[in-house]
Amino acid sequence: MKAIVMTAFGGPEVLEQRELPKPGPGPTEVLVKVCATSVNPVDYQTRRGDYKEGMELPFILGLDVSGVVEAVGESVRGFAPGDEVYYMPKMFARPGSYAEYQVSDESIVARKPANLSHSEAAALPLVGGTVWECLVTRGRLQVGESVLIHAGAGGIGSFAIQLAKAMGAYVFTTCSARNADLPKSLGADRVIDYQSEDYVEVINRETGGAGVDLVLDTIGGQTIERSAYVLKQFGRVSTIVDIPDPQSLLEMWNRNATVSFIFTPVYRSKLDAIRNLVERGLIRPVVDSVMPLSQAAEAHRRLERGGVRGKIVLDAGA
Repeated sequence: MKAIVMTAFGGPEVLEQRELPKPGPGPTEVLVKVCATSVNPVDYQTRRGDYKEGMELPFILGLDVSGVVEAVGESVRGFAPGDEVYYMPKMFARPGSYAEYQVSDESIVARKPANLSHSEAAALPLVGGTVWECLVTRGRLQVGESVLIHAGAGGIGSFAIQLAKAMGAYVFTTCSARNADLPKSLGADRVIDYQSEDYVEVINRETGGAGVDLVLDTIGGQTIERSAYVLKQFGRVSTIVDIPDPQSLLEMWNRNATVSFIFTPVYRSKLDAIRNLVERGLIRPVVDSVMPLSQAAEAHRRLERGGVRGKIVLDAGA
């Protein structure tokens, strides 16, 4: 099978196309013909060596699959050859989705939304599962609450805005002025231009100093520390970014805040819930562009440069 293999830790040039043996499913596994996958920040972070402890090279990256079941293990009961599925492979546990075929346990595989193409569906598993964890499972967002979503034009932010609105929340989001049309089109109530406005001042002014119930941090750096100043008492913060530099979380303590550091767990029920929302027309994937799988290195370069609106999808059949 055709696959994009990471041969070393480093720049995009370490991604190399190779021909590898086609895998087969174990007793509880499904073999999926990958129609499309996508590129995520964790892919280039892994490639450059951020998570190299315990990893064995060469390695196939990729944490999004939309495809068709080709074969199933002897104990599989929920899927059959020909079923259209989408899912997030378990991170670092086995070869990923930058390939023509991928094998995963059936317990993490879900049926693809019927109203989406494979290119559209491939933009959802990692982003959707992560946002569900941040807003629903750990963030406990409720109808009528307010949320600040950082980087609303990105892959995570664009999905989070839609899910938060579907849950009945008031949404503040940050992005650059040139990308403001996207969050607005997705339903954001107040788009804050981070280049010309201070989101702490804006939110405190527009909420009369009350602040928001929940913050979703996709930026890192000093974002967690500063976001404390827009939180209500007993507010919550969900962050998907680690903190490499020391920060003061004293204001979090002052506000009795709950801070959740989220490394996305993988399970099917999240994707089933997301499929329901997609098929009801409440959420749609945001695809920046579709590129051939053979151009995975260039896709990494584009994502690392920034400015991507939504997700870059890789067509595994191109």
